[in-house]
Amino acid sequence: MLVLASASPRRREILNSAGICCSVRPAEVDESRLAGETPGNYVRRLAEAKARAVQQPGETVLGADTVVVIDGRILGKPRDAADASRMLRLLSGRIHDVVTGVCVLRGEECRNVSETTKVKFSALSDSEIDSYVSTDEPLDKAGAYGIQAGASKFIEGIEGCYFNVVGLPISRVYRLLR
Repeated sequence: MLVLASASPRRREILNSAGICCSVRPAEVDESRLAGETPGNYVRRLAEAKARAVQQPGETVLGADTVVVIDGRILGKPRDAADASRMLRLLSGRIHDVVTGVCVLRGEECRNVSETTKVKFSALSDSEIDSYVSTDEPLDKAGAYGIQAGASKFIEGIEGCYFNVVGLPISRVYRLLR
């Protein structure tokens, strides 16, 4: 059985919906970005670190990490409501990238990739931002929004994998597991 090195309920739901059974063993790793590290290298490194942190002999482990990137800046999960509001103002009316790193470990074999999806946000008013942030939904999501829930009404379009924006590019994961 696959081991998911993540506490994300969304990743588990995506895997289960695709018929991929898994157990969950969240990993604790230092998520500090290295100097000069590109967003793709950053999420791939974290995905691998998470998978290696929980791997036990004979297991296949999946690690993943997702960030939002705008103007070359990486937006992870907001620290608090004020940080979530700041992020949403930054994304308002603009196109940004969602980058997910995925690592599959099978023994010593390591497959590590990243997936990028472009997302276009509609322009948001201060009251829309305040109302959304008050739901607490954005507080545990990279870039302070969940495309699959309350923020769906702010998304004008995407280019790439929808599930990547949710947190796991399932088609890519399936190909890695085959």
